Amino acid sequence: MRAVVLSGPGPVENLVVRELAVPEVRPGWVRVAVKAFGLNRSELHTRLGLAEGVTFPRVPGIEAVGVVDAVDPVDVGRAPAVGRQVVTMMGDMGRTYDGGYAEYTLVPAEQVIAFSSELAWDVVGAVPETLQTAHGSLTTGLDLAAGQTLLVRGGTSSVGLAAAALAKGLGATVLATTRKAANVDVLKAQGVDHVLVDDGSIAGAVRALYPDGVDAALELVGTPTLPDTLAATRVHGTVCFTGMLSNQWLVHDFYPIGYLPKGVRLTAYGGDSGDLPGEVLQRYLDEIAAGRISLGPTHVYRLDEIRQAHTDMEMGRAVGKLVVSTGR
Repeated sequence: MRAVVLSGPGPVENLVVRELAVPEVRPGWVRVAVKAFGLNRSELHTRLGLAEGVTFPRVPGIEAVGVVDAVDPVDVGRAPAVGRQVVTMMGDMGRTYDGGYAEYTLVPAEQVIAFSSELAWDVVGAVPETLQTAHGSLTTGLDLAAGQTLLVRGGTSSVGLAAAALAKGLGATVLATTRKAANVDVLKAQGVDHVLVDDGSIAGAVRALYPDGVDAALELVGTPTLPDTLAATRVHGTVCFTGMLSNQWLVHDFYPIGYLPKGVRLTAYGGDSGDLPGEVLQRYLDEIAAGRISLGPTHVYRLDEIRQAHTDMEMGRAVGKLVVSTGR
């Protein structure tokens, strides 16, 4: 099979498409013939040497979509049947064992979610981790409800665009940020009610619209903007720290009383495949197929274009989700 191998932390040149043996199925694991996979900041962190616990050389990739190619005989009846459409994500994929940047990947059986859809594989490839993160952030992280106001800090990221769409579906009013005025129309097309051009300080603009602050905020940029996001949130409102587009996730010398505005709640979200119910995945795939919802723009690359895809992700050149099609 063809696979992308990361030899070690460093530049995109460390990503090389190689011929590897197809992984042998074993008890408790399922082999998936990968049709497409999405790119994530987690894999950028791995390539840049910012992730802990990763061993090299490694096939990266924390998610993939495809069909079940092989199941160990002892797992027949317990795992999705051969030929079933599945998604897989997280669970140390691409970190301690080879991940989704390949034509085949071997993953624990409990880590696959079956679905049924006639959507193109590059469309499905944009969904799993993006949907899991956005859904979990809005539910577990923020408990967002109809009629509330939501600020999405980092609105043109794939998770930001998905969160805006899901929040609108819940009946919330959505504010979202972008650093580039050219992206305003993209956010408007996603149903965002108020687009804010982010210069690093948007709390004042938020409170000009909602003097008491927003009910909920989703922080996707990271710790550099977190204090300002907290300042844009009302008393008894909640900020959920989910993303690290800035590659900065530590708050140094954290003094809660000095850092947190009075009465503003700070939570965090990081999930895996077990946090995306199969019925939620199926429902949103059906909604996408029916044209009732969009998780945002998708940019599709070939396996041989993995270096270009990683460069575009690192430089922030593309709005929305980056997906690689294996061409199988």
